[in-house]
Amino acid sequence: MNDALLRELVPAVLAVLVRRGADFASAEDAVQEALIRGLETWPQDPPRDPKAWLVTVAWRRFLDTARAETSRRGREVSVEVEPPPGPVPATDDTLWLYFLCAHPSLAPASAVALTLRAVGGLTTRQIATAYLVPEATMAQRISRAKRRIAGLPLDRPGDLATVLRVLYLVFNEGYSGDVDLAAEAIRLARHLAAATDDPEVAGLLALMLLHQARRASRTGPGGRLVPLAAQDRTRWDTASIAEGVTILQTALARDRLGEYQAQAAIAALHADAPTAAETDWVQIVEWYDELMRLTGSPVVRLNRSVAVGEADGAQAGLAALAEVDPGIPRYPAVRAYLLERAGDLDAAARTYAEAARAATSVPERDHLMREAARVRQL
Repeated sequence: MNDALLRELVPAVLAVLVRRGADFASAEDAVQEALIRGLETWPQDPPRDPKAWLVTVAWRRFLDTARAETSRRGREVSVEVEPPPGPVPATDDTLWLYFLCAHPSLAPASAVALTLRAVGGLTTRQIATAYLVPEATMAQRISRAKRRIAGLPLDRPGDLATVLRVLYLVFNEGYSGDVDLAAEAIRLARHLAAATDDPEVAGLLALMLLHQARRASRTGPGGRLVPLAAQDRTRWDTASIAEGVTILQTALARDRLGEYQAQAAIAALHADAPTAAETDWVQIVEWYDELMRLTGSPVVRLNRSVAVGEADGAQAGLAALAEVDPGIPRYPAVRAYLLERAGDLDAAARTYAEAARAATSVPERDHLMREAARVRQL
């Protein structure tokens, strides 16, 4: 490479790089690097087209430098925007997503179903079971909800009652279903309780804590279901019970009773009893009456019949059960229990077997089959 050739090639190579988008200063640096590379390699391996060779090497050098500069600036920006060390702000994007999915344009039932599916991670079958409807019906409801909000800006959060309902159902599925979501529901409920001044939020958190406190005793070896009356109460989490009762008492003092506070009160009465025989069933029936007034739920009516049977005798429980729709889940299991308490063992065994066939989980089915076998041997 001689000086005359350099003087001829350098301006031409610079012009090519500038036309391709390089600024002049960077182009000059890249050409200088290419010339040095040429001085090192050309004597042993001269190119057939020196200009094309210089353009290629200089352009590659320019691109490498530009990429390195971009990466450096990106690292500097990351450092600048990184939050300073210290406590993490008490915000939660997941909870915000719950509010966004509970869109005001959706009916509450549709908003709950969509949020459970999109954010809560529940399957359509799990949601359908929670709502006591066929899976196909729930699939259509979720599809309609998706179509309704398609294209709408998700900038208006839904109402608190819808989000509470979602958290309640997520916890219930996590507590007794296939996917463990209970701890996540409690975490979100804590965030919500810290951010709002609503006694029903506190009631829901208390309810979750009181149920979670009994979780370790609900199953035995191999996932065997253990009924409440047979649970080892020494395994209950007394710290969670104390926290739940304290939160509940504070909420009830606000004198704005809601369904979650009423449910938590029932759970607290169970947790307060040293033994199953010492449970205050009369007061539990009174709380179920409050729940019926607040919700009119058929599930509440079903559970109330059990409490009535414990408080006033099995025949009173069966009379209360007669007012319940036989088609709702776990109706046969409750009827079998009350029939056994009433002394009608043949009918109880048959009904336990019927309940086992209708069970929605393997542990529940196995438990009811064992109950049927036990009663047949009495």
